Amino acid sequence: MPESVGFGSGKAYPRSLVKAARAAMKDVLAIKRNDRFLIISNPNPGTRDVAMALFDAALESKATPILAFQKEKGQFDYAEDEVMKALSAEPQATVSISKDRMGMDRHGLKHGYKGKKRRYDGLFDMLYGEGRMRAFWSPGITPDSFARAVPIDYSVLRSDCRRVVQRLSNSYTVRVTAPSGTDITVGVKGRLPKADDGDFRKPGSAGNIPSGEVYVSPALGSTNGTIAFDGSIALNDGEIVIRRPIMVDVKDGFAKRISGSSEADLLRKSIRLGERNTRKMAAKGELKVSEARKYERNSSAIGELGIGLNRKARIVANMLEDEKVYGTCHFAVGSNYDGDADALIHLDGLVKSPTITVVGKDPAKEKLLMVDGKLVWD
Repeated sequence: MPESVGFGSGKAYPRSLVKAARAAMKDVLAIKRNDRFLIISNPNPGTRDVAMALFDAALESKATPILAFQKEKGQFDYAEDEVMKALSAEPQATVSISKDRMGMDRHGLKHGYKGKKRRYDGLFDMLYGEGRMRAFWSPGITPDSFARAVPIDYSVLRSDCRRVVQRLSNSYTVRVTAPSGTDITVGVKGRLPKADDGDFRKPGSAGNIPSGEVYVSPALGSTNGTIAFDGSIALNDGEIVIRRPIMVDVKDGFAKRISGSSEADLLRKSIRLGERNTRKMAAKGELKVSEARKYERNSSAIGELGIGLNRKARIVANMLEDEKVYGTCHFAVGSNYDGDADALIHLDGLVKSPTITVVGKDPAKEKLLMVDGKLVWD
């Protein structure tokens, strides 16, 4: 049995979590003395252990950690009102350590939050989006993933992320091909690629833990071709490792045809569920009808292209870690990250060993970014 420890929380958890929790406090969030640090979590085994380890690491940093437990939430559940009230106190840093999801913001979905930059449908997003909080979220985190993929060399990760962002920032289109049949072009003109590099040390910065990707929202209506998901994929009932590729034909930014085996059927069902739940929320008055129409349509949109860069991450049927695996890229079906194509779902799927080519204003001048899953500067 793994050796357990327990510090200020008085709760025992695997010692392997201590190093990762300290890395999260120091290298990721730069938690300091007197910071109010909100941890939103569930009392589930494993999830609770990670939350407790973070609580203790924050105490070591002389911060003021606050731990809010709520029952496990799924993709279509609401966060508890008390959790949202704790968030409304605007702590300096907040993390969501969830078995599945933190839960949707009931008030935000119905009324929205008006920020200086844009409108938000969640208070969590608004606080870091407006530079009033630093944060990370870890939906589906496990102790194994946390202990393996969080205590990493962040200088290497941040260097890789920075170079990938630079390459994408001057691009008009990105072409991705891969051995299983992926051949797709994504328009990125006018889009700002973002680095999930674990650097959430300043207000307004946030992302996943484990970290390790660069992602971009495709320009609306610009994605065309075929995606062959062959790594793992997030579905309504959780993630699965893909045994037979799921083929998705994309036209003008939307998935038009999905083929393959039973795994493809599960993806189709997850998209339909997102559409149905959107209609139900509109019928209950929980989502404005005008917004609901957009949410429903975007359930089949291609909302993200991401490139995995964490060299300690592994494909384990947990998308939080899987999408960070070095040598993969991923596409999401559903909502994007730029706030102009919202949906209730965001289903990430991996493509292994991609070759990624970026094209700028002059289509004759192509630049390779990744070849067979390896960055070209490796």
